[in-house]
Amino acid sequence: MMKCVVGFGLLFLGATAIFTATAQQEAPSPEQLAINSTKTRQAVFKLLSFNMGTINGMARGTIEFDAAIAERNANRIAAIAPMIPEVFAARDTREFAVETEALPIIWDRMTEFSEKAANLVAAANTFAEVARGGDRTATIAAVRAFGGTCGNCHETFRVD
Repeated sequence: MMKCVVGFGLLFLGATAIFTATAQQEAPSPEQLAINSTKTRQAVFKLLSFNMGTINGMARGTIEFDAAIAERNANRIAAIAPMIPEVFAARDTREFAVETEALPIIWDRMTEFSEKAANLVAAANTFAEVARGGDRTATIAAVRAFGGTCGNCHETFRVD
């Protein structure tokens, strides 16, 4: 019985020490939250760029055309693009000195910004359908309209 009491006592002391150490950690500062939010946004765009880069490479002829990969990447973009307005809406970082190409007007024109992200989703889905057909000429021709949705947003909401 004594071993059991001592065991529970040690367990209690250990749990208390862990809880106290955890409770003493400081919450992230508003600036650190802004930096983390910016890094999250940039990660979303890196994923979009990674997938679009392959498609652009196929269009330029620097990457061998593969309709299945073009379709796959377009579907990935369609899946990731809805996160664009979400990661911006999660935290307004305008008042912080974060390294970003995002223009501050995003938060003033969030509805328009969200519409442009929705246009990217629609264009990615359309492109995926074309690529699914397997026709190289039709797929490559569809790249311009698809990529144009990226550029339309960049013109308004990204540093030139």
